Order: sequence, then C-alpha cells, then structure tokens
Amino acid sequence: MARRWKVLLVTSAAVFMAMLDVTIVNIAFPDLRASFPRESMAGLSWILNAYAIVFAAALVPAGRLADRFGRKRLFVVGVLVFLAASVACGLAGSVEMLVAGRIFQALGGAILTPASLSLILPEFPVEQRATATSLWAATGAVAAATGPSLGGVLVDWQGWRMVFFVNLAIGLPALLPARRLLREGREERAVGWPDAAGALLLALGVAALALAIIEGEDWGWTSGGVLGAFAAAVVLLVAFVVRSASHRSPVIDLALFRVRSFAAAGAGTFVFGIGFFALLLCNVLFLATAWGYPILLAGVALTPGPIAAALTAPVAGRLADRFGQRAVAVPGSLVFAAGPLLLALGTGPQPQYWADFFPAAVLGGGGVGLTMSAFTSAAVAELPRPRFATGIAIVNCLRQLGAVVGIAVLVTILGGPGPEATVDAFHRAWAVMAGAGLLTAVIAITLGRIHARDVETVGPSGRPVTAPTTLETT
Repeated sequence: MARRWKVLLVTSAAVFMAMLDVTIVNIAFPDLRASFPRESMAGLSWILNAYAIVFAAALVPAGRLADRFGRKRLFVVGVLVFLAASVACGLAGSVEMLVAGRIFQALGGAILTPASLSLILPEFPVEQRATATSLWAATGAVAAATGPSLGGVLVDWQGWRMVFFVNLAIGLPALLPARRLLREGREERAVGWPDAAGALLLALGVAALALAIIEGEDWGWTSGGVLGAFAAAVVLLVAFVVRSASHRSPVIDLALFRVRSFAAAGAGTFVFGIGFFALLLCNVLFLATAWGYPILLAGVALTPGPIAAALTAPVAGRLADRFGQRAVAVPGSLVFAAGPLLLALGTGPQPQYWADFFPAAVLGGGGVGLTMSAFTSAAVAELPRPRFATGIAIVNCLRQLGAVVGIAVLVTILGGPGPEATVDAFHRAWAVMAGAGLLTAVIAITLGRIHARDVETVGPSGRPVTAPTTLETT
C-alpha cells in the first residue's frame, strides 16, 4: 500500500472514533433514562449538546494550534485526550459526571480532527485531493450514521457504558503507528495564541441559543428565561464576530470567507448539519418509541443508512475530481431531502419497515455520503496549504453548530421521548429535515466552478499569494 493511503487510513480511523461519539449516544438514550430516571429529555439532551457545543467552539482554536505547533503533535495529543475522556464517561456515576466527560471528549475530538486532514492533504497531488478529502469526509459521515446501529448492539450487550469503552478498540490501533508514519508540518508564519476569549464567546453563545430552543416549550416562548437566553445568544455571537474581525489570531479567520467556494461550503455544511443530526436522533426515537423496537432491533434497522453513505462517498470523490463539487452536492442534497420527506408522507403508527422506513433510510444515507463529501472537498479545494487545518476546523465547527440547532429544534418539536411524542410530531420533524436538505441544495448551487490549486496563502482579496511553508519529516 502506498504511503499516502496508509496516512489516510491511520488519521481517518481517529476521525471515525471522534465522529462516532457525536451520534452513538443517541441509541443509548432509553438505557440512559433507565439509569437516570429523574432526568428529563431536555436534561439528557445536554449529553449530546455539551459534546457538540464544545466540539464546535474548540475546533478552530485547535486548528490554529495545529498550524502553529505541529499537526502531528496535536493529532497525537487529541487522540490521547479523547481516549482518556472516553474511559471517564464509561465510569460516570451521574449525568453531571457524564456531561463533564463528554466535554473533555469533545476537546480531544476537536484537537485531532483538523490536524488529521491537514496531515493527509500534503501527501496527495492536487488532482487527487477531492478523492482523498471525500474519503476522509466519508469516514466522518459513516461514523456519525453508524453510531446508532453500532450503539444498539453495544447497549443490548453491555449497556450504555460500552458505547464509550469501544473507543479504546478504535483509537489505540490508530495511535500506535501514527508516530512512525505521520510527517510533522506547521505554518512558519503563524504568530500569537488563538483567541481564547473568542472561543468562550462562541461556546456561550451557542449554548444560550440551544438552551432557548430546548426549554422554549417548557418555560414558555415568551417567558423571561427564554427571551433572555435568545438575547444573550445574539449579544454573545455578535460580540464573537466583532472580536474575530479585529483580533490578531481570531477563532474564525473571516478572511477565508472571501474565498467563494469556502464560504458556500461552510454555509451548506451548517444547514445540512441541522437536518442530518436531527434525522439521526429522530429515527432512533421513532423506532424505539412509536414503533416500539427493542434497542438491538432499532440499531439493526438503522444500518442501511450508513451502508449507503459508505458506498456513495468514494463515488462522490471521484465525481468531484472529474465534474466539480457542485455537480455532486446539489443532487446529493436533494437525495438526502427525499429520505425524511418519504418518512413524513408515508410512515404510520404500525411498523412497515420494508415499505416505509427502508427506502427512506437508503436515500438519506446515500445523500449524506454525496453531500458531506462534496462540501468538505469544496471547502479546502482553493485554500492555501498552510491553512488546511484552520479551514477544515471552521467547516467542522459550522457542522457541529448545525448539530446543536438541529437537535434543539427536534427536542422542541417532539416534546419528549415517550408516547407523548406522537407520529404526527415525528412527521413535522421529518418535514423540517427535508426542508433543510432542500435549502442545502440551493446553497450548493452557489459553489460555482471550483479550481483546485496548490497555493501557499490567501491575500486580502481572497486570491492566492506565494509564501513559504515547511513540511518536516520525523
């Protein structure tokens, strides 16, 4: 096997682990409720949202640190932090301890994710980078989609704690060859520390937004608590943007958004994240509550989605290399939208898996493989090499922000995880997800024609400028 493919395999395995934990906990919700019966649906949702919020807020600072101090070094640190936090989650005796463990998991995942792709791309020639990026993105997409099905097997076998301990079986085999195989690389011109205050503003702003959406139904949409949370979210997020525009080393480098392909890919990734992550949790809850599937059966029933994503993602990369990312992202988004639309229009209270659920799962999964691969490769196609880690961190940050919003909206629509979440409520939720897919397709049209390039930096106008960078072999 050529060296570059070994690098892709090792780094993608770690990304698989990090993205798996974005969704594998979904299927454990019924078992978590049994372990913590006094916790509400809104309270348990913070086990998901704490991970997504911290992951989103830490991704870009971690990418900047990788660009400055070394991508290989940060990759190894991220894997170690993630594995240690996974053990802590598996041993947690309370929801508070579990949420704390999830926060440290998110930090580890945020550190390793941008470093991983920035280690991969320099290994591939420009004409193969869309394929390499699509395979990397497919790893994350398949991991996120596989989470519920794999989690179902693990929860049925040993309970919810096993969904955290399984990370040791994935992360350790990836960590062992990393030191020998990976090449160190950094941006020599990087100066200053990433803006810690900006990262805090982003995390608090997203948390306030999620709190307002999640608690709106219980507290009342016009209550002081909800209105105050919305107001706090607006103030914090505006302050974050203002600070990013003026800080020497901002959390989000606004100059990168002058690159049209990057800006469009970021917007599309955010909207798609709303629909995608909401769909994953929604389908778990529907099978386990409305249709009464046992956890193991629900996990198996969800498997066609990840399989479809795994099959379409490599094809998406080859098509993007040949025809461009827009030609893949637009139909991919429409195929994804067709999945929840079928569920909204045809699924009833009586289980009809092969007629109602299976076709929608295949369409949704196929759309995920096409869309996520196309947007990820579009995001980095025209970025300078020294900004790969920062650029992919921003895009992943936007995807995780979409996950927070999507899960919060879903919790609001369903109202609860039990019989009170009626089939009609699931229909409304699926309709929202289909709408997110359609809006993603509209955004994908704006990608335009992307010219993959191998440049060193981007100037104020968004045009490539030559500047030195280094790649060390260690």
